[in-house]
Amino acid sequence: MWQEQLLAWYNQEKRDLPWRRNIDPYHVWISEIMLQQTRVEAVIDYYHRWLAHFPSIEALANADEMEVLKCWEGLGYYNRARNIHKSAKYCVNHYNGELPKSYEELLELPGIGSYTAAAISSICHNEKQSAVDGNVLRVYSRLFMLDEDISKQKTKDYVKKQLDTLIPDASGDFNQAMMELGACVCIGNGASRCNICPISDACLSYQKGKIYEYPVKGKKKERRIEHRNVYIVKCNSRYLIRKRDSKGLLANLYEFYNEVGNDWISGQNIISNEYAQSYVHVFSHIEWHMQVYVVELQHPCDGLWVSKEELSMYPIASAFDSCRQYVI
Repeated sequence: MWQEQLLAWYNQEKRDLPWRRNIDPYHVWISEIMLQQTRVEAVIDYYHRWLAHFPSIEALANADEMEVLKCWEGLGYYNRARNIHKSAKYCVNHYNGELPKSYEELLELPGIGSYTAAAISSICHNEKQSAVDGNVLRVYSRLFMLDEDISKQKTKDYVKKQLDTLIPDASGDFNQAMMELGACVCIGNGASRCNICPISDACLSYQKGKIYEYPVKGKKKERRIEHRNVYIVKCNSRYLIRKRDSKGLLANLYEFYNEVGNDWISGQNIISNEYAQSYVHVFSHIEWHMQVYVVELQHPCDGLWVSKEELSMYPIASAFDSCRQYVI
């Protein structure tokens, strides 16, 4: 059966990743959340740094939000970090500082959906729940020539239901094998490595020469473009930053002053105002086209002023990473 072939391949070829060396539910949880929409290579350093900073769920629950966001800084999608923090507090209050074991209980935690709950419960407790992410959707679609749009929730639900009936007793390894196959062999963008695929003889799209017709995807919605002026404002060796609103994009993170189409510095006591650079920061649904200016004021205006050293203590939104070079 193809499941057995896949497991044999995984046991021999799987990558040596830090969260696979210690099957601890907390470690698996953190790695799975970090890996959402982020490359494995980028996650490893963040993973080690996080566990050094928050070695247990209790340590995480006792931290304040700014400390949590600062440790997450650079990974983006900051609601993931906020939900991890909320879930840690919930676990301390309801599960003695441990993650619940079952798929259904895990689903009750903030930020844990079907995929993450299935990954944790199967990998750590061998519960027979299939974990369906983008890699798994691609593998399944090609394996069975699925003609449904994988971007739709009903398709994801269908694939999970089908895989739940196919998952072997080694459910944790099976889920990881499916993800590994999608990440390393059955990859997208016209680069699949069918010649080394361990289950190509069972793959319908490969057998019929239609590998690149799958998976079926609906057309993505175009991103909205915003043109923003960003101001690196300096006065007496201190820099002006502000905290974003508690709701919406980049909630509760800090940023350099920026406006959409407005000239914020108009009316300020300016010594100098120099154009620095332009760049684009891409979110899932919006693009910020940034024009950066370095501004020096004669006298400080109202707001939060910090030194270069103090700036490193604040969780600055990654959209402004390119601006840090002007803090000297």
